Amino acid sequence: MKDVNKIPAAVAMVKVLEAYGVKDVYGYPGGSINSTLHALDVEKDNINYIQIRHEQVGALAAAAHAKLTGHIGVAFGSAGPGAVNMLNGLYDAKEDKVPVLAIVGQVAHNNMNYDYFQEFPEVPMFEDVSVYDRVVMTPESLPHVVDQAIHAAYANKGVAVVVIPNDFGFAEIPDVRYDSAAPTYSKPAPQPVATDEEVNDFLAMVKDAKRPVIHVGRGIKDGGDKLIELSKKLQVPLIMDGLAQGYVDKAYEGNLGTANRAASKAADEILASADLVIAIGGDFAFANSVYASHEFKYIQVDNNTIQLGRHHVPDLAIWSDATKFVEKALVQSEPAPESPFFKAAVADMQNWKEYIKKIMDSESDSLTPAQVYKQINRIAEPDAVYSIDVGDNIISSFRYLNFNDQMKWVISALFATMGSGIPGAIAAKLDEPDKQVFNIAGDGALSMVMQDLVTEVKYKLPIINIVTQNGDLSFIKGEQEDIAMQYFGLDLQTQDFAGIAKAMGLDAVRVTNFAELPAAFDQANEAVKAGRPFLIDIVINDNRALPVEDLVVKIEDGKVSETVSPNYRIDKSDQQAKTIEELFAIYGGENLLPLQHYFDEFGVQL
Repeated sequence: MKDVNKIPAAVAMVKVLEAYGVKDVYGYPGGSINSTLHALDVEKDNINYIQIRHEQVGALAAAAHAKLTGHIGVAFGSAGPGAVNMLNGLYDAKEDKVPVLAIVGQVAHNNMNYDYFQEFPEVPMFEDVSVYDRVVMTPESLPHVVDQAIHAAYANKGVAVVVIPNDFGFAEIPDVRYDSAAPTYSKPAPQPVATDEEVNDFLAMVKDAKRPVIHVGRGIKDGGDKLIELSKKLQVPLIMDGLAQGYVDKAYEGNLGTANRAASKAADEILASADLVIAIGGDFAFANSVYASHEFKYIQVDNNTIQLGRHHVPDLAIWSDATKFVEKALVQSEPAPESPFFKAAVADMQNWKEYIKKIMDSESDSLTPAQVYKQINRIAEPDAVYSIDVGDNIISSFRYLNFNDQMKWVISALFATMGSGIPGAIAAKLDEPDKQVFNIAGDGALSMVMQDLVTEVKYKLPIINIVTQNGDLSFIKGEQEDIAMQYFGLDLQTQDFAGIAKAMGLDAVRVTNFAELPAAFDQANEAVKAGRPFLIDIVINDNRALPVEDLVVKIEDGKVSETVSPNYRIDKSDQQAKTIEELFAIYGGENLLPLQHYFDEFGVQL
């Protein structure tokens, strides 16, 4: 090699990150990661170091960035405790299948294998979470290993881990190009397409079915309008995976919302009565229990062959991009006659929407999530970005939030780790500084990561933080309500989150009654427009949302049998058998009608 300038190996590594378009790197300082910190200082004009206050938050923010943008997220942690702290966020990235690079510090190479301070074998710890897991063996190989790690993260949609002995990052190596194919990831990947025969088989099964439904996953992407067209043409209602919210117009009459627990009544009822379920572009983690409720024919369409049959054995498996499949089905299909089942499903959903409107319009001083979400919808801009933390706010978001195809939102979906709200909002605001960003969390979730509210202040990130506080872990309380046990371990110490936020430098307000609610949201909106983060601490009641998962729908003797699960409030002091009308009334749903009512109205034959 001809004579070239020399630079620290860690600087060469950071230049590789820049070549792949990385703008932000999340991490917390530590002795074993100092060479990486030095490199970020050298390259500070070209890449941003975001100092979070806990490595879990950094990894979750990197994962959220990858979910929101499709581009690799990068986080680092020091040897020992820093590395361990990252695992929670890395597992979130693994489960939701997004590319993340984890840079992990290690003691200097001449101290390795001497049981040195904070030294331990990190590769085995990351083996399960990663698609690529290497220790850098020489300074010269450091940028090459990181380049290959990025390739692996993109190719396998997962976590790549690179462990770097600290002294290697300081060592001088040639200042040459080390990134191998950075432009590759700006191109869309080619997608599989269904054959004519597969589409015809699908159409034949739909024609033979009396009660078909389409279960829509996030793989539909930009094909929501095409799917609506197919739904109308074939007279098949749509049920949404949670992660597909926003891809299909929520106002479309045939969109029945989500199923299972964070669900609409109509979606659960219609899914439970279906004789054909068509899963398109989804990864429904609850299929093993929900789909097992009754027998039906099953079609699955997915662009990843590993997903086919992963949760339920299909009668027809089709390897295809979801939207391309829908487009092809539109071309090859003929309009179906009006379907009584489709009409009944639409009417059932309209009944549910009337119920949702009723509880959102309540002006009761015993504040509910529905009232909170009405205010979110009121001030939200059409292209707002939402980071929704784990807990009851998932149910509330799916029921009350005005999802649309302009907005973006992020959750910890399959891993479902609490504390993902703040990191997701930080990543969202850094990615799209001109957009309105919300962090929505419960008191349990916010407590896990609230130290990083100060990160919003440090980097002047005008985020609207909403915490709904009811003094217990209400999502788990709902689960314990339907288990033969007494409530235990759920009480949370109430906190003055507004006071804590103010002490950290945020503007904040505490809301305890309905009259204060609209003004608090107006105040929050004004603050973020002026460039300041804001927190609204809202004291809500701990009433459970209507548990549609406790509706048991079966078809018996040509009729729908709809009852309340015997597990509802099992072994609780007020347990007694409830009719579905009594169940609805408990939750203010006197207007709700059972599924058989709509089957009778439209003449659905079972």
